[in-house]
Amino acid sequence: MTLAAAFKSSKLISWKSTGRLQQTVAGCIERTGNTLHSGEVSTVKLWPELAGKGRYFDFRSNLIPASVDFAEESPLCTTLHKDGFRIRTVEHLISALEAAGVDNCRIEMQNLDPKVCEVEVPIFDGSASEWVKAIEQVGLKVATDQRGNSCEKMAPYVNEPVHVWRKDSFVAAFPSQKVHITYGIDFPQVHAIGCQWFSSAPLDSYFYSEQIASSRTFCVYEQVEQMRNSGLIKGGSLDNAIVCSASKGWLNPPLRFPDEPCRHKVLDLIGDLSLFAQFGSQGLPVAHIVAYKGGHALHTDMVRQLSYNQEKI
Repeated sequence: MTLAAAFKSSKLISWKSTGRLQQTVAGCIERTGNTLHSGEVSTVKLWPELAGKGRYFDFRSNLIPASVDFAEESPLCTTLHKDGFRIRTVEHLISALEAAGVDNCRIEMQNLDPKVCEVEVPIFDGSASEWVKAIEQVGLKVATDQRGNSCEKMAPYVNEPVHVWRKDSFVAAFPSQKVHITYGIDFPQVHAIGCQWFSSAPLDSYFYSEQIASSRTFCVYEQVEQMRNSGLIKGGSLDNAIVCSASKGWLNPPLRFPDEPCRHKVLDLIGDLSLFAQFGSQGLPVAHIVAYKGGHALHTDMVRQLSYNQEKI
């Protein structure tokens, strides 16, 4: 049975061939850097992987798939958890992998303290640029299975409108023949951010690298002390986030785009939706995805909604 035949169709989701073969990185990528929340230093190595294996983390020989099945709700980041081991702040990395078409990859994580069962992906400048550049430098190759055979890449097509919401925030997906994302944010208390909307052209790797990848994470200055008192953003600085004050505006201009905060939300959304990927398939649903005032928890709510409404492979 081919991989295409293995994917079932459900009322909500149909898995269809993309007309492309599954890919992996052409060589090892290694990057070391400071982390946002723990403030520690960690190292990430991206290794080529066989077709059908998908993307997964390897932390001290503990394998954690980049799947919503292992995502847990955590403040201000996406965390994967399995058997007592946690990988934090995975969203920028897996966003870049999904957009670049790295369908299969072993992501080896290393930290400095062997006693700590938690590790975090480096934040770099707060965007996905470092990962996109690294992938472009090493390149991609067709992934093959243990027998040397290539596998076709499948994509999930949304057949009917679906939505999830929390209070006044929502994520919805509507049938479409191409991936299209519309995102809105609203910070009425911070005039320099205010209400923003960003809508992508049909999303592909070029559009992502040029218009999305370099957008940085952002925060409101008046909330920094509260976040640090909660044990978050210990490694946060003006070098890895854009910071906006309600009274003074942006503290570290210039912005890379006038709507950089909204574009960064799209970056996060792509990473979180990539947790829908299975066996080297595309994770990002082929749909017009509309989000308003979303966050990591709501993004993964959508992935679970899609997962619950499909037949298992």
